[in-house]
Amino acid sequence: MKIVVDQVVLGDEKESSLREIEISSPFLNSSTSKLSVEKAFAYFPFINAHDHLIGNWYPPARNSSLYPNANIWVKDMKLSPSVKERDKVFVNSIPMSFLKENGPLLALLGGYKNIFSGVGVVQDHAPIQQDEYYDLFPIEVLRKYRQLHSITLGNFWGGEEPLQEMEASKGEMPFIVHLGEGLDETTKGEFSKLYEIGLLKPNTLIIHGISLTKRELHMCADTGASVCWCPFSNYALIGQTLDIDTCLSIGVNVVIGTDSTLSGSINLLSEISYAHQKAPHIPAKTLYKMISSHSAKALFLDKEKYALQEKNNENILLVKAKAKDPYSNILKITPDDIIFFMWQGVPIYGQLKYLEHFSIEKDDYYTYTKEGTERFVKGHPEKIIDRIDSILGYHKTLPYLPFQG
Repeated sequence: MKIVVDQVVLGDEKESSLREIEISSPFLNSSTSKLSVEKAFAYFPFINAHDHLIGNWYPPARNSSLYPNANIWVKDMKLSPSVKERDKVFVNSIPMSFLKENGPLLALLGGYKNIFSGVGVVQDHAPIQQDEYYDLFPIEVLRKYRQLHSITLGNFWGGEEPLQEMEASKGEMPFIVHLGEGLDETTKGEFSKLYEIGLLKPNTLIIHGISLTKRELHMCADTGASVCWCPFSNYALIGQTLDIDTCLSIGVNVVIGTDSTLSGSINLLSEISYAHQKAPHIPAKTLYKMISSHSAKALFLDKEKYALQEKNNENILLVKAKAKDPYSNILKITPDDIIFFMWQGVPIYGQLKYLEHFSIEKDDYYTYTKEGTERFVKGHPEKIIDRIDSILGYHKTLPYLPFQG
């Protein structure tokens, strides 16, 4: 099927006047039909480079106004009213295993947080889970990675020793680590320890990096390491964020992540908007690259496969055009502005009328009406909420679920 929109953002992200793009799906009623979608932009579904899927509970877990480092918050949050409420549904045991008991309920909620903001790929920073866990989701939760929680706390949550994790990556997948998430001496010393151990490599993805100095950022750039910027979580917990201007000026590969809603933003669209609010001088196109090509590079995703091409696209995101160009547009959109989202040929989320072009099982989808528009989403998030309500004994509202608002 060919789709005509106002503008298509191709994989090379070069300025293009292309308006027509071809999608491919085994579920299409007609592969030769043509569909015009007015006042819309076409993107590859976004990439969220950092989340903790089971941590997407609300409200945020903060018992202090600001923390000298996030390692203190990790311990503090367990005593917060929000986490105590979440623990009624699922207690996160050590080592972390998300297929136990009600773990899938919380993980799927985190998945829907991403789906409703147009995310096709999310990195769930946690010990590597069984394949069945990653199979739960209608979008891609990154399977191939190695990890370390942090230099200071080690892999307390599960996983191998740091060097074993890096060696297991063989340089062919990201090695992901929280680093420099604070301003005290402990946090400031983490980068040098990372380097001395031998964990600063081209496949290293540093999460946060608030305390990194200009010299240390130069070392990241020289090595080819990537840094994940999570401004909302950083300002909420620490009161300061990554030296983003130095990163961009010296060519560090910067990506954007949401973190979980226990400390971070509501979803990736909110995170992008917040990043723009805090750093309005950064071009919108640069921010877009942080949730597209830069993230694909950091997560070792094939740059051709994880980008729009002119033909045979199994993955696509159509969004209302609320700005003159597609890059400024990402600063203005909300989940309700997503027109149609398809992943691996499967319709995932959007306006219900577009499902008419596909042969699908209606029971596989939840439909709802918001502000006069009928919408659909793959799976049944409403049943997850019903189950959680039955456990809690009252109704739970989460701000990233648009069908609740």
